[in-house]
Amino acid sequence: MLKVNMSKIRKLLIIFFIVVFTPKIFAKEAPASFADLAEKLMPSVVNISTTTTVITNTNPFPGFKFPPGSPFEDMFKEFGTPQKRKSAALGSGFIIDEKGIVITNNHVIQDAEDILVRVGGDKEYKATLIGADPLSDIAVIKINSKEKFIPVKFGDSDKARIGDWVIAIGNPFGLGGTVTTGIISARNRSIGLSRYEDYIQTDASINSGNSGGPLFDMDGNVIGINTAILGQSGSIGIGFSIPSNSAKKVVSQLIEFGETKRGWLGVRIQVVTQEIADIEKLGDPRGALVASVAEKSPSDKAGIKAGDIILEFNGTKIKEMKELPKIVAQTEVGKTVNVKVWRNKKEINKKIKLGRLETSSDFKKKELKKSEEEKQIISEIKSLKITVRLLNKKDIEQRKLPNQTTGLVITNIGKSSPVKDLNIGDIIVEVQKKKIKSINQLINIVDTALKSDQKTILIAIYNNQNQRRYIGIKLD
Repeated sequence: MLKVNMSKIRKLLIIFFIVVFTPKIFAKEAPASFADLAEKLMPSVVNISTTTTVITNTNPFPGFKFPPGSPFEDMFKEFGTPQKRKSAALGSGFIIDEKGIVITNNHVIQDAEDILVRVGGDKEYKATLIGADPLSDIAVIKINSKEKFIPVKFGDSDKARIGDWVIAIGNPFGLGGTVTTGIISARNRSIGLSRYEDYIQTDASINSGNSGGPLFDMDGNVIGINTAILGQSGSIGIGFSIPSNSAKKVVSQLIEFGETKRGWLGVRIQVVTQEIADIEKLGDPRGALVASVAEKSPSDKAGIKAGDIILEFNGTKIKEMKELPKIVAQTEVGKTVNVKVWRNKKEINKKIKLGRLETSSDFKKKELKKSEEEKQIISEIKSLKITVRLLNKKDIEQRKLPNQTTGLVITNIGKSSPVKDLNIGDIIVEVQKKKIKSINQLINIVDTALKSDQKTILIAIYNNQNQRRYIGIKLD
């Protein structure tokens, strides 16, 4: 009888321990304070300020302004006296080597003539650019000093989980040494800012000036480089960081070579839809569909053809199309890899020796096209009687706008235009609460409004003083 009771007691104790202690195994308590961790990390986080010379033409007739739309306005601008002025920008960074090697964003130091790094809130040093990569928006600079600095280490961003605590330290709005905390809100985010995107999303407050700063885990390791925010007016609890595992290879190449060396297949790819998967008897949609193959590229030499579906690259299965470019780019140039391809409803293997993206004709064509696009063709919006061009990176830098800003710059306003409260140089960023990314998008929205009974539109702009304003316009 005693044995039976002891058995029951053991079972009850087991159940008790499972119920009471199991949650603590899976759920970590929120830290009582972040003070110790912040105090330890702040000496490794730096404030970065840069200066760039901007050349503008002054009005040859001071005190006189041509009416908007006058043909003399642009003509006399060309005869103005070129004036140089210094444009300043702020950002953040973090030290990864005691010799003063600092990581930041490329857009923080792009085209900078002088780079100043402030360490510990009071000591200021000049810095030199080691290398920068616009495709990943990462840059490496070196503090010009023989002093020893306190570095931090990169962590393993692949181990970071949604819901994990994180801490961001940076220089928002020039307020150096600012600490914010939050959690990882999402992983593998793509927001259309760069070629290779795999952002960590966080609700830790990130604002203008945080760019290039670190996102730490609770062990004090850098698991992300803070790069972008969602929203024009500052933090709304949605910030994005480049994962440390994506950044580490870029950083090591910039330090070693001063440039990146990415693997290159030489194919243009697209998403495998369910319809395509059904036609190809593939089952579930997976892999990357080859839309075209660049002539004399590694894929062309290996016999890859348009219509092939790449299922596996160097032992890694490709679940979604967007995974392939990142995996290829991170693979060593010149390496021969095995690629599994779906062709004619069966799987075949191909051996491909990777080329280098940065020296490929495909890459050079894209860079040339990008350069041509930045010249921006001016288009007329007949319904508004204005002419506009797409906002470009140079505009964003010169006017110190948030780096993810999109919109249209007004280049001319007709005399009978309904947009009487707008001026040449204003930037249209939203219409009817929709973010403007193309000229055709604006035309379609206005046409829809003209066909409605109300015939009014709400426009959000940045004026010539870079103030964001909403303006209601009654269409004719």
